[in-house]
Amino acid sequence: MLECREVTKKYGRKTAVDGVSLKLEPGRIYAMLGPNGSGKTTLMKMIVGLAKPNSGEILYNGSPVGVASRREIAYMSTEPYFYAWMTAGDVGKYYRDFFEDFSMEQYERLLSQMELTKDLKAKTLSSGMMAKLKIAVTMARKAKIYLLDEPLNGIDLLARDEIVRCVLDAASPDVTLVVSSHLVDELEKVADTAIFMKESHLVSVCGIDEMREQSGKSVADRYREIYGHGGVEQ
Repeated sequence: MLECREVTKKYGRKTAVDGVSLKLEPGRIYAMLGPNGSGKTTLMKMIVGLAKPNSGEILYNGSPVGVASRREIAYMSTEPYFYAWMTAGDVGKYYRDFFEDFSMEQYERLLSQMELTKDLKAKTLSSGMMAKLKIAVTMARKAKIYLLDEPLNGIDLLARDEIVRCVLDAASPDVTLVVSSHLVDELEKVADTAIFMKESHLVSVCGIDEMREQSGKSVADRYREIYGHGGVEQ
């Protein structure tokens, strides 16, 4: 469905993503793992078309990502991106104007599931409530690929449970879900494939069940190997 071929992105002298080749298949939930600065956010932004690679290419269904692919790829960024004057209801109307695949009915259902109301002002939301609002409006699109950048960061356990449940509800054979985080234990519960990024490079992509069966290691074990003190890329 989506393929990155030797993709590199530089900002001045800094290389944010370096020669990454990766295929994302439908029907899978990917955990994109790595510490801050490993290249996860930059890679997601290139896939959704918010940043352009310096070299390499990104293909969606065989064609370069662009206007057409944006109609089928939903992206949730780490940054708050709503105007302060907006209510949760305004956020839904805003998305409905921009995305043909946005379902107001689904959005209202997700708001209710997240225990949010349409009259809540964006500027008054706690970090946990903002995270749930971003998830609700993103997952209310009927997209083929969902890219969720650090949706679990800085929120309490109950809010995480709601977001994880929302991700699982969206899983289907024709949908690809990519969730980036450094919260390994949370993602190991829901993902079937792990993508490890380190210092702008792709270290490995592995099926989580296969890794457990073949090496007896959990995702957390592999994470420690790669990112721990003196970690070796294997």
